[in-house]
Amino acid sequence: FHAQATHPEEKQEVYVMVVGETSRALNWQLYGYERETNPLLVQHSGLVAFPKVLTESNTTHKSVPMLLSDVTACSYDSIYHRKGIITAFKEAGFRTAFFSNQRFNHSFIDFFGREADTFDFIKEDSLDFSYNPSDNELLKLVEQELAKGAKKQFIVLHTYGSHFNYRERYPSDNAYFLPDFPVDAEVKYKDNLVNAYDNSIRYTDDFLARLIEMLQEQNVDAAMLYTSDHGEDIFDDNRRLFLHASPVPSYYQIHVPFLVWMSDGYRRHYPVLLRNAEANKQKNISSSASFFQTMLELGGVETPYRNDSLSVTSALYSEKPGVYLNDHNEARSLNEIGMGEEDFEMLQQKGILYR
Repeated sequence: FHAQATHPEEKQEVYVMVVGETSRALNWQLYGYERETNPLLVQHSGLVAFPKVLTESNTTHKSVPMLLSDVTACSYDSIYHRKGIITAFKEAGFRTAFFSNQRFNHSFIDFFGREADTFDFIKEDSLDFSYNPSDNELLKLVEQELAKGAKKQFIVLHTYGSHFNYRERYPSDNAYFLPDFPVDAEVKYKDNLVNAYDNSIRYTDDFLARLIEMLQEQNVDAAMLYTSDHGEDIFDDNRRLFLHASPVPSYYQIHVPFLVWMSDGYRRHYPVLLRNAEANKQKNISSSASFFQTMLELGGVETPYRNDSLSVTSALYSEKPGVYLNDHNEARSLNEIGMGEEDFEMLQQKGILYR
């Protein structure tokens, strides 16, 4: 990347990039959902939640590598000779770590994660394939990494978030919306499924809030960036679609949350970035294109591969036409991929441009 750090060398700083799983923006209280699925995040200062964000893929094995690199739907085949954002931060002098609550899957996720100085795919720590650790186990690894006291730290987390079976994503005593059982994949259990799904979003809220508090307690310049790889269908309309990764995506599978948080100290030292984020808040954004670029700007990492017109914390940010990565690794406009009228109605309802 030919990357260089631009923030003061003597200043201690920590940046955390969080890749969520199967979390759709529709069910986030931060975006107007009527249920209290984000009771903790709504209380945090320094947090900007972007409401008009679409992913360019509804599959983990394509979406996450785009989030971890400068590859987008328009350049996806270049992924075979790319490295990821971890390498860019390493070149800029950061100690790096990658912690995942998913198994090795022989994808570019494994490749990009292994670039880090320290990496752990925690599901691989047990020989029991049914081992199902909570995402909160990742916070223990973050705590250990922070305790190393490196002057410059960059940590990437890949959670299991809201992946089906939703009921397994949170402890029983954290069930807030009831009944959340049974949750079999049938239309007749839709209410239970939504309850369990919303509980998983609420658990993600707790996870991110705890992470933010952990970073704030470091009393250093810190920032966190979060999005989800894709969303999910939960029998939302007469089509009775369920889960994700269908050949033709729905609105529910591509509208994702996107959050930027900055610590008190970070906001004091770089107030313009918070102002830019607030100014860009209502703009249309591709998570696949903007996640990498925003993280570079937050971390003060300069590289010829950085493109501030894609960073949501830049005054140079500009909206681009929305695209989607089809099964042939081709970027196509949303008008061309076969989405239904129901999907375009939802996009219009949310004020998201798709042409």
